[in-house]
Amino acid sequence: MRATDWKAQGAGLLICMSAAAGAAAQAPAAEASSTEASSAAAPPLPEQLRDFDAYVDAVRKQFEVPGIAVAIVKDGRVVLERGFGVREAGKPEPVDAHTLFAIASNTKAFTAASLSILADEGKLSLDDRVIDHLPWFRMADPYVTREMRLRDLLAHRSGLGLGAGDLLYWPGTDYSNEDVARRLAHVPLTGGFRGQYAYDNILYGVAQLVVEKASGQSYRDFLAERIFRPLGMDETRYNADALRGADKIASGHAKADFKDLQVAPRMTWSNVAGAGGLYSSVHDMGKWMRAQLDGGVYGRDGDKELRLFSAKRQREMWSVVTPMPIAEPLVPELAPVKPNFAGYGEGWQLTDYRGEKLVWHTGGWPGMVSRVTLVPAHKLGVVVLTNAELGGAFQAVTMRALDAYLGAPKTDWNAAYAAALAKSRGKADEDWAKHLKARDARSKPSLPLSGYAGAYRDPWYGDVFIEQAGSKLRLRFGRTKDLTGELSHWQHDTFIVRWDQRWLNADAFLNFALTPDGKVRELRMEAVSPLTDFSFDFQDLRLAPVAAGEAKAGS
Repeated sequence: MRATDWKAQGAGLLICMSAAAGAAAQAPAAEASSTEASSAAAPPLPEQLRDFDAYVDAVRKQFEVPGIAVAIVKDGRVVLERGFGVREAGKPEPVDAHTLFAIASNTKAFTAASLSILADEGKLSLDDRVIDHLPWFRMADPYVTREMRLRDLLAHRSGLGLGAGDLLYWPGTDYSNEDVARRLAHVPLTGGFRGQYAYDNILYGVAQLVVEKASGQSYRDFLAERIFRPLGMDETRYNADALRGADKIASGHAKADFKDLQVAPRMTWSNVAGAGGLYSSVHDMGKWMRAQLDGGVYGRDGDKELRLFSAKRQREMWSVVTPMPIAEPLVPELAPVKPNFAGYGEGWQLTDYRGEKLVWHTGGWPGMVSRVTLVPAHKLGVVVLTNAELGGAFQAVTMRALDAYLGAPKTDWNAAYAAALAKSRGKADEDWAKHLKARDARSKPSLPLSGYAGAYRDPWYGDVFIEQAGSKLRLRFGRTKDLTGELSHWQHDTFIVRWDQRWLNADAFLNFALTPDGKVRELRMEAVSPLTDFSFDFQDLRLAPVAAGEAKAGS
């Protein structure tokens, strides 16, 4: 998932921007469309939110975000749900509280809740071994295979590296969810089992398969019947395939080549949906937050509580399973958000802010980023959905809302996150300058272009193809339609692939290692920019030549 998903960035509340230098013209803003639930009975907004419309509009302009939607719940009531800007740059349709956005990794809390529902019913325990539910499940290490528990699927402590194996689904492949899970057997482990935090996505796809096995339902049907319907989340969709013609849908926006804002194609996430497939609105997410803040209770029938899951399971979901490292702020202006503790529970990140425990998560999707934040002690929830990849926007809006209800001093979070973005861009520029300085531009490849052409196979991903067309080489990933691009020589036996889809922002070095006889032994890849999303885990590939006729585009 996109680098603006703070899931892997240590303190999380700090910042990790996926945009670089350059600015596109800001799309004309529509008037903020407002729908405040129970407005007649809702309490007045805190003083810091009296100018909220103007503040969010300033944030949108600062970070070039066409549209933002926000909902705030407090003490069991929705006190604000509102849209700002437009669904798509250059078009007039406004964002409102019912506009659907991809919520990406905010889906993970729904997957954890699904396992909790089944645990309450006695159909599984979070301490069960994965192989007790999926006997075919394998990790690269037999001990990890044998000892992996359902809780481990949710806690990012498996021994997989950051985003390892994500190319099996990102940025969209034709593998099924079970295909992805079965290929885990070949994804190398780089850390100790339960020894350290490293964010992954594909194990949430395995958790999805466990839900299906234990419930006897598809994950799509389970969510609809056991979560969406009870909560009245009528505007929430399983994935992009489930979007309806009458839905108000936001278009994602990315900065192609880290510079020019453009509409990103809508991804269909048909695999690993349990990690991040859902679309929702702030209207529906307000209902989700209210149930979370009420300990899983979503209603009452006389004296009987109607629950999604037990209070015991919620305490466990909101308890640290895996400690997370705490990073230093990128800029001094962000010092107030540095937490005293950080950890990951089950589908939720856990930190503190101004003495209060936060339960939260972010989501990153091509062209959209979002954040859901709960402050249990204050019965406070804030959700911010955006339709551009610049995470500073949702952070700045979230922090203003938190400060308003926690009685914190008024801070210019817009300026603070803009400063962090500028520093992040500067570091990326410095990194590129180092590459240019080290490059031997006069060097030549060791082989003719035909010597690099052919099929290559990685044990876990499958086949990729380098094809010669006249004086050009092109790279094509066999199972990923968007990963096609042209190679240009960089130096010696290193090339750069520049993907046809420029919004990916994921150009990569290709390093060919040769045998003593002048044949390609192995091909390794790594992203050119440090701003590239970590789900492009090119560095985990070990591509070896495949004899002609052995490789297939669908292997």
